Amino acid sequence: MRALTFNLDENIEMIDEVIRPKESFDIIKREMEINGERIYMYYVDGFVTSAIMQKLIMHLTTVKDFGNGEAGACEKFARTVPSVEVDTAYDVDAVVTAVLSGCSAILAGGFGDGAIIVDARSYPARNTDEPENDRVMRGARDGFVETLIFNTAMIRRRIRAPELTVKYMCVGELSKTDVAVVYLNKKADPVFVKSIIDKIKAIKTDALPMGHQSLVECLIKKRSLNPFPRVRCTERPDCACASVLEGNVIILCDTSPEAIILPTSIFDFLQDTDDYYYTPITGTYLRLVRQLVFWSAVVLTPIWYYLATSPEIVPEWLYFIVPEETGAVPILIQLLLVEFVVDGLKLASLNTPSVMSNSFGVIGGLLLGDFAVQVGWLSPDVIFYMAIVSMASFTQSNYELGYALKFVRIITLILVSFLGIWGLILGALIGILLIVTTKTVNHKRSYLYPLIPFNPRALSRLVFRRHKQ
Repeated sequence: MRALTFNLDENIEMIDEVIRPKESFDIIKREMEINGERIYMYYVDGFVTSAIMQKLIMHLTTVKDFGNGEAGACEKFARTVPSVEVDTAYDVDAVVTAVLSGCSAILAGGFGDGAIIVDARSYPARNTDEPENDRVMRGARDGFVETLIFNTAMIRRRIRAPELTVKYMCVGELSKTDVAVVYLNKKADPVFVKSIIDKIKAIKTDALPMGHQSLVECLIKKRSLNPFPRVRCTERPDCACASVLEGNVIILCDTSPEAIILPTSIFDFLQDTDDYYYTPITGTYLRLVRQLVFWSAVVLTPIWYYLATSPEIVPEWLYFIVPEETGAVPILIQLLLVEFVVDGLKLASLNTPSVMSNSFGVIGGLLLGDFAVQVGWLSPDVIFYMAIVSMASFTQSNYELGYALKFVRIITLILVSFLGIWGLILGALIGILLIVTTKTVNHKRSYLYPLIPFNPRALSRLVFRRHKQ
């Protein structure tokens, strides 16, 4: 860290050495001479607001005294700058970080050993439209964007309480990514809040290229093969605010439109924003249907496969589930093949232009399924049950949880093919074991909370939608 000196030329030379304005066309070094005083401005083209910069330059042209170069002259002049956010910096790193973050730096000989930092930035941003992956039938239609300050403003708009606290930090040696920890003072656990802030401050990494996902991987450093998600994310401000009001902590990361909600348990993923926009009885019904459909999809194909391959144990009234045409390929291979084909269609749909994606998914699925049955590769029963499983997976908005349960389903299918009923039991035990052993950011709270440790009141709130107290 190099401190600025009382020599303007030395300061400009040190900043130029680091920021290299001659080698980057978008980094602007503006040199002016006003009333015999040399003035230098640094800013990034594309980050500054032209109207504010023009007013700032007009103000500088009216100044007759830029200070005497003594200590404190910079802070004295900063109080006269007509801008909303004005600060001072006294070392090269602070000036460079401010400029690369979008602020403007002003240096003059009369400022002494300091520089003035003016926040006149305006990041490129999209509209706060409703998130594609978390839509509701009723309720707010706004969503988080990639600009941190917009996201904090949407939270402040909903929670106008002085207890709402937004802690700012900077992560990444190269990226200098802005990160904000948001919580409700006196409502959130202060020990947990401090532990999260300390963990973020202790992160040593070059950058957070993938935004919130890179941040999560830095917070949870221990690597494992457990596929279950360890944090819950949302793109909805109303959902994030509800979590804050419940005493949770959310983390916002610049360049990412998702908020990380902490602490997290597996039962948190089974809630949906739509539940709270309906009456308690309707919301409870929707929640129960969602959970029933989602969890049944995990065991539907393994149980059907076990019964289809063991017709002697199927009662007569249930014998219709035994396929009459098994196809040329073994049923296990058929089920696994369709699992992979469904994911292939998803990937293809993601890379298909939006105008054609819906048609591609429907037509592609129908054609592939129909031809596979006609040529004898697949059984119609396999197509039917896998269609139910695929549809059920869309009741859960979290893709990570969906794929975690998909892996458990595939493992259970393979175990059933070798061990029969014991394979079904072993697959269920493996799924339970993975859930129980999942480590969260807050190691004090179990991934199965409020079931373990048992909290009947909190568990009932997750199962039943209640009136707001």
